[in-house]
Amino acid sequence: MKRILMNDKTNIPPSSGCLLISEPFLQDENFVRSVILLCDANEKGSFGLVLNKLSMFKLGDLLEEMSYLESEVYVGGPVEQDTLHFIYCGEKMLEGSVQLAPRLWWGGDFSELVAKQKSGLLDKKNFRFFIGYSGWSEGQLDAELEQKSWIVCNNHFTQHIFFSDPDELWRDILKNMGGEYQVLANYPIDPRLN
Repeated sequence: MKRILMNDKTNIPPSSGCLLISEPFLQDENFVRSVILLCDANEKGSFGLVLNKLSMFKLGDLLEEMSYLESEVYVGGPVEQDTLHFIYCGEKMLEGSVQLAPRLWWGGDFSELVAKQKSGLLDKKNFRFFIGYSGWSEGQLDAELEQKSWIVCNNHFTQHIFFSDPDELWRDILKNMGGEYQVLANYPIDPRLN
């Protein structure tokens, strides 16, 4: 089968806040049809969170102090799945949060998060929690981009991140990118079924 080559837009170096969208035929089981929010990218490596893979856990299953919450938890990636990470949308609500895009934040003071949640000051629908993360060592992500494993999207689709069905997020983002990406959004997972 002929490999799809993206246009030069995919050669944009990835930076914090961009999305990495797996190409349609990526076979790595951890990243099939995944959308990753890149939270940190520098010369030492990159760190991101898979936005569209639900885990079997609810937040209350993982944290005693939030046992009353039924919030879904996503699998952020295959690395260190004993760690918990979060992002949120809206205005900055927590000390230590890092702004990734307009109205999009990563992390922050966890004790403050728990206290504000218990006080009813936070809307849980504006938060996403993740176990584990996706990580790349120095030069690894660049090599994967050269192999056309990822499509880099520098547009900010914050509304899609928080309010799209996880099963449709990959397709929704590609459709909203327009042009040739709209065509990719309709590729079947198994091209033999086409």
